[in-house]
Amino acid sequence: MRVTEIFYSIQGESTYAGRPCAFVRLTGCPLRCIWCDSEYTFSGGESMTVEEIVRRVQSYGTRLVEITGGEPLAQKEVYPLTERFLDLGYTVLVETSGSLDISQLDPRVIRIMDLKLPGSGHEHANRWENIDHLKPTDEVKFVIVDRRDFDWACDVIRRYDLTRRATVLFSPAWGLCHPRELAEWVLQSGLDARMQLQLHKYIWGPDVRGV
Repeated sequence: MRVTEIFYSIQGESTYAGRPCAFVRLTGCPLRCIWCDSEYTFSGGESMTVEEIVRRVQSYGTRLVEITGGEPLAQKEVYPLTERFLDLGYTVLVETSGSLDISQLDPRVIRIMDLKLPGSGHEHANRWENIDHLKPTDEVKFVIVDRRDFDWACDVIRRYDLTRRATVLFSPAWGLCHPRELAEWVLQSGLDARMQLQLHKYIWGPDVRGV
């Protein structure tokens, strides 16, 4: 499979934020979200086998691994990769755009799934059938650009009763939505959701790769 980078860092998002984590960032994505912070994954990368990736991750010592991208589900080899890590006793997170079918992932995988909002330019790409495949251990992320995005997200959360299906995350789009403003909206909404910040960007800066 094509791999953009493998690195060891502090998990910056999700309910696992703050924990040491190995990241496997796969190459390629069918979407072009306006606020994307990983455009460098769209092409290139290095060809690696499942076992080469596993050996690299094992060298870090952590038992938490995240498969991300780009869009990791765009490569069919992601399925044996996640299963290999699971069988070795890893906690496996897969961060996905929500535009591709998540049902084929091993049920032991923790899916962190975006639902794209109007501010992304790709709300038409959401695969709504994925909601039926969510498990209580999964997480649904909304990246917020403005109040329109937030209201749109709240409507979706209530319509699909998302907070009863999975953990719901609100994340401010870096440089486009002020965290304080989003925090106020979350408080006003009364939703049982979690606000998150991209912790790694506050530690190392927004443009540093491999952290």
